[in-house]
Amino acid sequence: MSDSFDLIVIGAGPAGYVAAIRASQLGMKAAVIEREQKLGGTCLRVGCIPSKALLETTELYEQSQKHFAERGLIANDVTFDIPKMMSHKDGVVAQLDGGIQGLLRKHKIERLLGHGCLLGQGKVEVTGDSGKQQITGKHILIATGSVSSSFPGMEPDGDRIGTSTEALSWPDVPGHLVVIGAGVIGLELGTVWRRLGSKVTVLEFLPRILPGTDSQLAKEAQKILQNQGMEFRLNTKVQKVTSDGTACRVEVEGNEPIDCDRVLIAVGRRPCTGGLGLDIAGVNCDKRGFIQINSSYQTTAAGVYAIGDVIGGAMLAHKAEEEGIACVEKIATGHGHVNYGAIPGVIYTAPEIASVGETEDALKERGHNYKVGIFTFAANGRARAAGHMEGFVKIIADAETDRILGVHIIGASAGELIAEAAVAMEFGASSEDLARTCHAHPTLAEAIKEAAMAVDKRAIHS
Repeated sequence: MSDSFDLIVIGAGPAGYVAAIRASQLGMKAAVIEREQKLGGTCLRVGCIPSKALLETTELYEQSQKHFAERGLIANDVTFDIPKMMSHKDGVVAQLDGGIQGLLRKHKIERLLGHGCLLGQGKVEVTGDSGKQQITGKHILIATGSVSSSFPGMEPDGDRIGTSTEALSWPDVPGHLVVIGAGVIGLELGTVWRRLGSKVTVLEFLPRILPGTDSQLAKEAQKILQNQGMEFRLNTKVQKVTSDGTACRVEVEGNEPIDCDRVLIAVGRRPCTGGLGLDIAGVNCDKRGFIQINSSYQTTAAGVYAIGDVIGGAMLAHKAEEEGIACVEKIATGHGHVNYGAIPGVIYTAPEIASVGETEDALKERGHNYKVGIFTFAANGRARAAGHMEGFVKIIADAETDRILGVHIIGASAGELIAEAAVAMEFGASSEDLARTCHAHPTLAEAIKEAAMAVDKRAIHS
C-alpha cells in the first residue's frame, strides 16, 4: 500500500466517497479513511437509506389496513414481522455498501479502515485494529459528517431513550413513543412507528413544526399528520428524560410528566470533529463547532479542506455530494460551483414534503415583492385516480421579473416532483417558463404547471 497521495479524504459518507471518486476521475491518486466497516456514512448506515426502507415498508402495511378495501382490494389478516422488516432494511444497506466498495475499487481508491487524525504538514495518522500508520497527502479533505445532538437531562441510553440510530432498530413496537423534536427525523421515524401501532406524541419547543420550512407548508403538514393520529405539543420545553429499563418518563416545564415506553431524541445534529487533530493542524471552528472555510472549501490550514455536514448549512446528503465534487474540481482545475439557492429538501412522510429556494416567510421578512401561485392535488386527475389528494404545490416568483424564487410541495411523490423545480431554478426560469411547458396528462407534475399558471392567476383547473 502506498503512503503518499494527491488527496486524502477523512470520512466515507456521501461527501467523502463522492469527492474521492471525482478526484480519481481528474487523475488524482486518492485515499479514503473511514473508521466504520460499512461505507456511506450516517446516510447509508443509520440515516437516509434505512429510514426510507422502513418508511416504504410501513406505508405498504398502512395502505393494506386503511385503504385497500375502498378500492376493492380485500386483504384479510395482514400483519407484520419486525425481525424480517429489519432484515430487509439491513439487506438494502449491505447491498449499497457493497456498491460503494466496488466503486472505490473501480477507481483505484485506497480504502483505509480506522480513525484519521491530522498531524500537520500534510500528514495524517490512521489508527485501526492493526495499529497506527502515517500517510501523507498534497491535499487533505475533512468529510466526517455529523452526529445526533442532545441536551443536558435528555441523554440517550442506547435503548429506551434513543436517537435515530436506535429508533431504526427497535425490536418491538413501543406502546407509547415520545418524540422530542418536530423536525425531519422526528416526523419520519415517528411516522414509521405510528403506522405499526404506536401512540406517538411529538414535543416541540418552538410554536410550530418543521422549523425553516415554509410556514404554510408546515401548517398543512401538521394538520395531515394529526389526522393520521400523531399528537403534537408545541411550545413545550423538556426538562428531563429518565428510564428504569422498561419504561420512560419525560418531564416537561409547566405540565405533568409523560410516561411512555420509549423516547426518540430528535433535536438536531452537530458536527463530528472529535479526535481529528484540528488544533494541531491549525484548523479553526466557529462557536458552534463547524469547521470554518472560505469559498473554495479551504480551511484555515494550508492544504486542508472541509465539506458536508461538518461545515454547517443544510445537513443533506445531496448537498454534501455537490460540495465534494465542487471542492475537488476547485483543487484540480481552479473551478467548481454549488448553487446553494437550488438545493432541494425532502421529508418522506406520507404525503411527502419537498421544498427548494426561498420560503414566503423569509421573503416577507425582507420586504421582497413577490407573487404566489397555489394548486391543490385535489384538482389533479392523477392524484384523484391514485387516491392521493392531500396537499398542494406552491410557487413563489419575483413580482417584477417573474423569476422563480421558491417552490414548496406537500403531496404524493413530492420528493420526485421537486426535481423539476430545482432544474427550473438552476436555469433561472420564470413561472411563465413552467406554465408554458407542456406536461404529460394525467400526471402529478401537471400540478406544478397549474401552480405556475396560478402565479399569473390563470390556472385552468381551479
